[in-house]
Amino acid sequence: MAGRMTGRRTIDVDVLARVEGEGALHLVIDGDELRRCEFSIFEPPRFFEALLRGRSYLEAPDITARICGICPVAYQMSAVHAMEDALGIVVPEPIRLLRRLLYCGEWIESHGLHIYLLHAPDFLGYEGGVEMAKDHPEAVKRGLALKKAGNEIVRCIGGREIHPVNVRVGGFWRTPRKGELGALIPTLSHARDLARKTVRFVGGFDFPDVTRDYEFVAVGGPGEYPFNEGRVLSNRGLDIAASEYERHFAETHVRHSNALHAHRIGHGAYLTGPLARFSLNSALLSPLAREAAAEAGLGATCTNPFRSIVVRAVEVLHACDEALRVIDAYQEPDAPFVDAPTRAGTGYACTEAPRGLLYHRYRLAEDGTIEAAKIVPPTSQNQPSIEDDLRAFVPDWLTLPDAALRHRAEQAVRNHDPCISCATHFLRLEIERG
Repeated sequence: MAGRMTGRRTIDVDVLARVEGEGALHLVIDGDELRRCEFSIFEPPRFFEALLRGRSYLEAPDITARICGICPVAYQMSAVHAMEDALGIVVPEPIRLLRRLLYCGEWIESHGLHIYLLHAPDFLGYEGGVEMAKDHPEAVKRGLALKKAGNEIVRCIGGREIHPVNVRVGGFWRTPRKGELGALIPTLSHARDLARKTVRFVGGFDFPDVTRDYEFVAVGGPGEYPFNEGRVLSNRGLDIAASEYERHFAETHVRHSNALHAHRIGHGAYLTGPLARFSLNSALLSPLAREAAAEAGLGATCTNPFRSIVVRAVEVLHACDEALRVIDAYQEPDAPFVDAPTRAGTGYACTEAPRGLLYHRYRLAEDGTIEAAKIVPPTSQNQPSIEDDLRAFVPDWLTLPDAALRHRAEQAVRNHDPCISCATHFLRLEIERG
């Protein structure tokens, strides 16, 4: 539809699949001008921080895992690292490697789900993964096989595929034998081949030619692509320990959302997640992942959010490579966990959930009881940048018919795979034209 748009139009999409949680997007358009853009989360809060108060520090990994059924490992890892920071626990190398392997499993299954069932349908013109499977059965089978491979890692180390029960402060309740991990090698070798095909598959999609000047924020450090260790870095000079997070970042309430919006103090909106991790740490990817990224047209950084699906595919390939490396290097630890006396103190941790930076802070009493907890998930940090994406891109799409405009706006949100909760449905879209 060409020419100036006139009249007021409202479009409601009450339930949209392919993003986790419940929220809304409200666009007010006056002629050819976008007057208002609000990405709101209307799902009621679940008060996990309050629920943790008064509980034992040992309960934190199992409680926080219930925050999300897609990325429970991220919440567990942030919780155990923060508790160990408070208690002065340092784990041995075999435990550290097992945690990286567990995180590999979560990245593979979460990214695989997003790429094939949540995001690829946008690029290929389907309502969802089921419809896409009719014309692209082999692609969907690839995605399901990758998800299964990731789940196998989580099950082997965590005790079960969803909400693992084997994670504890200091390590694990039980550590696997080397032969148990070795049994994963054929599955992961096949998954690595599927991940390479995935990079080629999504690299051939048609991407809008857009970029954004993001402040990228991610964990980073020398020698390893980040999972659950390192400092908090940005492409604009930030380099801090997790304990300094709240001196540099703050959350505020906005009228149109139940979820808090995060911003970097004195700077404004920033972006976490695959684009940030890749742009700050691409040199630390495995050689195979770096090669695949270059073949897919990615440089050292990526500022087009629609190409985030390619970056996720590269991260899946890296996670498969890293998982095989860890299994090869693994030596069974002398004990499954490191214990330490309880003490009063405060602990901090930042890890990299599939969707981005995840911050935990806990204050413990002398007996190990949790007195206070603060959790900042990736989606609350990315909400302002998601709104800024829409403000930047929608003005160029205003001549589209409402249905096409709605699809582009929804896709722009899905680029960041927002995990509003662990629910299935997400978006109610309203467009007002005046």
